[in-house]
Amino acid sequence: MRSPDLGPFSPDTLYHGDALDLLPLLGAGSIDLIVTDPPFAIDFRARKMNYHRTGSRVLEGYREIPGHEYGQFTKQWMEEAFRVLSPTGSMYVFSGWNRLKDVLCGLDDAGFTTINHLIWKYQFGVFTRKKFVTSHYHILFAVKDPGNYVFHKVEHYPEDVWVINREYWKGRKKTPTKLPSQLVRRILAFSSNPGDMVLDPFIGSGTVAVVSREMGRHFLGFEVVDEYFRFAQERLDGGVPAGARERDGSGERKEHAEGEN
Repeated sequence: MRSPDLGPFSPDTLYHGDALDLLPLLGAGSIDLIVTDPPFAIDFRARKMNYHRTGSRVLEGYREIPGHEYGQFTKQWMEEAFRVLSPTGSMYVFSGWNRLKDVLCGLDDAGFTTINHLIWKYQFGVFTRKKFVTSHYHILFAVKDPGNYVFHKVEHYPEDVWVINREYWKGRKKTPTKLPSQLVRRILAFSSNPGDMVLDPFIGSGTVAVVSREMGRHFLGFEVVDEYFRFAQERLDGGVPAGARERDGSGERKEHAEGEN
């Protein structure tokens, strides 16, 4: 088993800091898989009452990137992501539709080859009046070497649209942009091996780290927002469950706060 050069970092640890500052400290080729949900460059209000969340239980501090800076921000962190990936490494990047062009261009400019453009379909979005309700995210599956990368066909007919419900943590504190554990488990099953090093440079609620440990992978995570960093660390320490109840679609759907028109 190879010993990756993590620089000043220790495996299976979260670090409070800016990914743009911390990524350059990692050794080249030290990471087997990157799974990350970076800021989307939208006018996002962390405590907005989407999905009937109780605002007092939603952590504040979500840090966005100004729209005019998003292209350069994406290019900068993706170039570092390409450098730190192992020769057989791959990356899954989540994106909204509004800055998808920047993400696709960033992948190309950094040297990645995009293998699949996946769609994560969740159960519902925010109610709107003058446009279609957004109820999906984009997931870009990209690799360093298109001729040699890890991919386990764990299903006979793996399709590129994944219908996975959001998680609902009733009565518990939460971040506004958490990934479902089921979604991360699926990515790790397809694109990593036990003992691999998984990086999330925008760790948020910590789901990538929690699931990596659960599945026998090593992890490394960066988070610039102090509230999120402490929340993710609390999850790893056992103070918050790895996954929460997922709505199965049988519950009554209620009216939601109106989003953008």
